Amino acid sequence: MRGVVMHTPGDVRVEDRADPEILEPTDAIIKLTATCICGSDLWPYRGIEPVDHTAMGHEYVGVVEQVGSAVTTVVPGDFVVGSFVISCNECEICRAGFQSKCVHAEFVAGGIGTQAEKARIPHADGTLVKTPGEPDPEIIPALLAASDVLGTGWFAAVAAEAGPGKTVAVVGDGAVGLMGVLAAKRLGAERIIAMSRHPERQELARYYGATDIVEERGEAGVAKIKELTGGLGAHSVIEAVGTQESFMQAVGATRGGGHLGYVGVNHDVQIPGIQLFFAGIHTLGGPAPVRRFLPELIQLIWDREIDPGKVFDLTLPLEQAAEGYQAMDERRATKVLLTV
Repeated sequence: MRGVVMHTPGDVRVEDRADPEILEPTDAIIKLTATCICGSDLWPYRGIEPVDHTAMGHEYVGVVEQVGSAVTTVVPGDFVVGSFVISCNECEICRAGFQSKCVHAEFVAGGIGTQAEKARIPHADGTLVKTPGEPDPEIIPALLAASDVLGTGWFAAVAAEAGPGKTVAVVGDGAVGLMGVLAAKRLGAERIIAMSRHPERQELARYYGATDIVEERGEAGVAKIKELTGGLGAHSVIEAVGTQESFMQAVGATRGGGHLGYVGVNHDVQIPGIQLFFAGIHTLGGPAPVRRFLPELIQLIWDREIDPGKVFDLTLPLEQAAEGYQAMDERRATKVLLTV
């Protein structure tokens, strides 16, 4: 099969890879219908994370081709959406709603890699969710978004306790931040402030429910949020970037007693303990337990109640993955869908 391999930073190639095989009774083999490039894939692309001939990709939808003898929830022919973290969905941690910290947790990127024609999914019963039927082609991008960015933005909004009567500030205008706006709107937030400097992303943020746009960053961004909230800060803040500036901006924008949901993959972020102590806020985040939300999100998409698929603004065939990486790195695209 063909699949994306990142040899070194900036060196993305589509190569022949071995077809996946059933290795454990709990495995399933999926023929991918679509996959995509994630903002987090840019960390190794830019040399911020180590990479060495790594199989890329962790977002995926497709059709089950084969299942192991112990798999009971999906059968060949089912169209499925899977989480970017493998989980059993049965252990104590999974049952508590944190499947991304499952005792069997395994990231799909690297060892599996779903920017490819096929993929082996371990713990298929706990990782995959089948759709109500064969999806119409127009909703496949939305279902693909549910595999990571929608579920991650949703978790961030839930962690930030976005809801009726709340003002929500979203730090980050990438795909996850935009999905955080969508989630906050769906959860009933009264006011949603999107922090963005890019006109096309501002427009999409408003489409998904943003009521205000703030272009300032850092301390100026915090000051603007406080100005818009009577000096108090937002009830709920979503951090969807993962840099030092974005994280501290998110902490500063959260009012005393408020909630910060952080899902940006952070690198070398140093949080001054005294600043966090005196902020007096609730914090919750990390790798999103997408599997917790998949059944609900799939149904909302199936019923045409939400359309996260609009976050994809460039579609390329798998063979042109390198161009997709370059477009996202240069901010010519928010998120790239790869057809298989």
